[in-house]
Amino acid sequence: MASRAEPSSKRAMRGPLDRLGLSRGTRIALDWILTIAGAVGIVIAVKFYVVNPYRIPSSSMEPTLHCARPGMGCEARFSDRVLANRLIYHFRDPKRGEIVVFNTPQAAKQRCGAGGVFVKRIIGLPGDTWSEQNGYVYIDGKRLNEPYIKPDRRDHETKPPIKIRPDRYFMMGDNRASSCDSRVWGTVPRKLLIGEVFFTYWPPNRISIH
Repeated sequence: MASRAEPSSKRAMRGPLDRLGLSRGTRIALDWILTIAGAVGIVIAVKFYVVNPYRIPSSSMEPTLHCARPGMGCEARFSDRVLANRLIYHFRDPKRGEIVVFNTPQAAKQRCGAGGVFVKRIIGLPGDTWSEQNGYVYIDGKRLNEPYIKPDRRDHETKPPIKIRPDRYFMMGDNRASSCDSRVWGTVPRKLLIGEVFFTYWPPNRISIH
């Protein structure tokens, strides 16, 4: 005898949108809207709390990071665009030589004519004694090895020793002759550091890890 099909005792799984009693077209539209909204929310969260992109606007970090011609001292057709890790300094201390994004002290706008967000290199750490002699940086009386400084980008200034206070950092641009930095407006409190620059993602020929 042929067996008779029995009705299934299991109910089909129903999602939250199914239980609202909406039409199929409306459910599909709402599903797409919620998916897109979730994706946008994730991107925003990553941008504000994990990684953030920045454009290099000036020549203060040339030739390590390019700005676009015809800006003064700029070497490239397009400005470099970089990513900064916003979380890293919550887990460890900043290190000498790292390129960082930070909010400038108020004195920067007063003395350089510009403020806001800058990109520079950490040169002096808390407790260091920083000085400059004929364009060369000295830390605690010893000349700092700086292979990232090109000879034609070095200045010839001499500055007296500065003792860096706890929880503060001395910032300098790689283009020493054209960088308005801690030599002009002082050290940067740690609370103003945004994150470490770790990747250049634009233009394509400049893609690199720092």
